[in-house]
Amino acid sequence: MSLLTALSSGTTGLEASSLELSIVGDNIANSNTVGFKAGRAAFEDAITQSVIGGTGEIGLGSRLQSVQKILTQGALTATGIATDLALQGNGFFVVRGNYNGQTADFYTRAGQFTIDDNGYMVSLGGLRVQGFPADPTGTVSGLPGDLLVGTASAQPNATANIDFKANLKADDAIKTFDPLDPVNTSNFNTTVSVFDTLGSEHKMQVFFTKTAAGTWDWNAMVDGGELTGGTPGTLTTVANGTLNFDTQGRLVSSTQASNFQPLGAVNPQALNFNFGDSTATGGTGLAGVTQFAAASSATFIGQDGFGSGQLASVRIDPQGFISGIFTNGQTRTLGQVAVAGFSAPDQLERVGGNLLQQTQQSGQPVVGAPGSGGRASVISGSLEQSNVDLAQQFVRMIAAQRSFEANSKTITTADQLLTELINLRR
Repeated sequence: MSLLTALSSGTTGLEASSLELSIVGDNIANSNTVGFKAGRAAFEDAITQSVIGGTGEIGLGSRLQSVQKILTQGALTATGIATDLALQGNGFFVVRGNYNGQTADFYTRAGQFTIDDNGYMVSLGGLRVQGFPADPTGTVSGLPGDLLVGTASAQPNATANIDFKANLKADDAIKTFDPLDPVNTSNFNTTVSVFDTLGSEHKMQVFFTKTAAGTWDWNAMVDGGELTGGTPGTLTTVANGTLNFDTQGRLVSSTQASNFQPLGAVNPQALNFNFGDSTATGGTGLAGVTQFAAASSATFIGQDGFGSGQLASVRIDPQGFISGIFTNGQTRTLGQVAVAGFSAPDQLERVGGNLLQQTQQSGQPVVGAPGSGGRASVISGSLEQSNVDLAQQFVRMIAAQRSFEANSKTITTADQLLTELINLRR
């Protein structure tokens, strides 16, 4: 009977409106959830009934076909926290661990990451962020895995080269250098820090002594207590040589010899002193140490060694490379965040906790570096907000409410007609 069909159709309409309100309510509830993607109800008409003795069909109501994920980009909000990551474009972060009793790879747009007590980059739920590891030299390679960044340290680097830029006063008095009284028997001295193979720092004093017109001796000395066989408290020569200048104050040539053997070292540590581009080697003679009438002074002293260092902070660039900044001033790549893309990302399954899971309909994840292969780039110090448009959701809520009321009216009307039909017998 058509009146019973009307009741059934009205019931399906009520159910459809209720589901629409549930989806809208879920969207509104997650309007402040980081990385949340709004859902949209897609309805279809239910199976139809052919008209008896005529042509056409009578519908039997509606039903929910699917809840479609709207994967539009959410607004980015700056947080200033380096491990807060947002994706600009298509793709998902990959996290791995146990969630609701299942250990697997999960996918998320919520980049609220931190470093746990074991040094791993993890989500707030404790799942480990997946990425490409780096070796001790900072080279990224290998298959994706857990990103271990918090335990990194910088190995020391022994000093090998020392560079000088200075001027030695041309008309200084000629002196004879005495290693037992280096300050008073030299014309000028300066200090440079050098590092041994263990990362220990040594304060080295370099004394310059004018021995003739255009000719200078130099002696590099450290405390003997820092050397194998040295006497503590006594400056000991570890390198020396000569500098020769022409009448225009240009460096013509230089010589050097070194015997720097720190405590604990089996062999002497080679040191190369660079005083500039001498004219004897085809240089200008002006790029390093010069001999002009101005007072003796050093304008630059550099060396390539450094001590060991601990991780002080991290920095992440748009390609997902994680750079560690260490207490010794060094920077090294620690790994690279991975991003996964899907052929049908709206078919991923929500499992809660801002997590999505692969399904047969979504296709296999294609994991790679951010900013490549159509994958999103990474924005450090920012979070992607929910893409829920509250104004749009309220309009949908009003429409669902009116639909619910209309379907209720259909049921009420069908009930009244059935009551009249039953009353015909009286």
